[in-house]
Amino acid sequence: MRKGLLTWVCILLVSSIAVPWTAYAEPKAPATEPSSAVGDLAANAKSAVLMDADTGTVIFEKKSHDRLPPASITKIMTMVLVMEAIDQGKLKLTDPVQTSEYAASMGGSQIFLEQGEVMTVDEMLKGIAMASGNDASVAVAEKIAGTEESFVQMMNNKAKELGMKDTHFSNCNGLPVADHYTSAHDIALMSQELLKYNGITKYTGSYQDYLRKDSTKPFWLVNTNKLVRFYSGADGLKTGYTSEAKYCLSGTAKRDSLRMIAVVMGEPNTKTRNQEVTQMFDYAFSQYMNHPIFKSGDPIGTVKVEKGTVAELPIVAKQQYSVLLRKGNSTSEQIRHELVVPKNIKAPIQAGDNIGKLVVYQGDQVLKEFNLEASETIHQAGWWTLFKRTCSKLFFVD
Repeated sequence: MRKGLLTWVCILLVSSIAVPWTAYAEPKAPATEPSSAVGDLAANAKSAVLMDADTGTVIFEKKSHDRLPPASITKIMTMVLVMEAIDQGKLKLTDPVQTSEYAASMGGSQIFLEQGEVMTVDEMLKGIAMASGNDASVAVAEKIAGTEESFVQMMNNKAKELGMKDTHFSNCNGLPVADHYTSAHDIALMSQELLKYNGITKYTGSYQDYLRKDSTKPFWLVNTNKLVRFYSGADGLKTGYTSEAKYCLSGTAKRDSLRMIAVVMGEPNTKTRNQEVTQMFDYAFSQYMNHPIFKSGDPIGTVKVEKGTVAELPIVAKQQYSVLLRKGNSTSEQIRHELVVPKNIKAPIQAGDNIGKLVVYQGDQVLKEFNLEASETIHQAGWWTLFKRTCSKLFFVD
């Protein structure tokens, strides 16, 4: 009788109700620094934006939401989807990519792929990032999605996911076509997304390389973005030009722990384009600094898991979490952070699921909120596992 009663108590404990996600207090929206025109930055550009890559803080903008043709800057989103596929294990850098007749027919900037020619994903990425290969872009699009049309749908879905409200893609390479546009602000958003993949600057930051080096038709790659050679800290991201779009650039540079993204659209020539992005970088690095909270991979805390194969989920920094401050800001000592997570979360949990927020304060003011994701997948535990766990707690058995 006593044994049966004990079993019944354990079952009731296993099936106890968890504290719901909505039970924790929702923090206030983060306070962002207002953007303002600074001197003569981007004076000749039709549109421009200067953004801190870690926090997304915009420190300068000029008509940043105007919808304009982006030319080959389009390929930033193409590379985002390639890197995402690699990160998810759907694609490997060593995978072969065969060139279709359609891909080989692309004009404009190209690496002169022939129908049936095979290169690896790694080689195709070089051709896209450095030589702005329209043919390589279509080839990898077909590798990932089957057709360019299906890949373009993926691009637009990703744009929506990133909050790119001024954007619609009609192809994967930026060749002139109807209903293909974006804005400087949205380019900065997709550039920020691309930079989350640590390996990408290996391609975008290289000044020169070779394709088919040991063949009878070697192809010398020279990066169309000359800042990666001539500006200290520059390592990407993508240039663009068509007669309609004029000269465009999404540039990125990193000094110490501060990484900036500078976007200009509609510049009159390459010299002006490079000068104005250089001026934007110079301004940012002279006036701003990064205050780090956590580095990528740092442990942040834990959250209890209800009915999971493990009882706790470690919370790990997926990227660098920091806030942008003006240099000489004496209030940096007032920076503090708070982990906002529910009391527990219920299994199953998928890696990448939103599990809470990291809120950064300066005094009582919210500076920034970072969404936190599950670092691993946790499956739902079986009944017997839950039964043993609950009984162990009941009788203090380790």
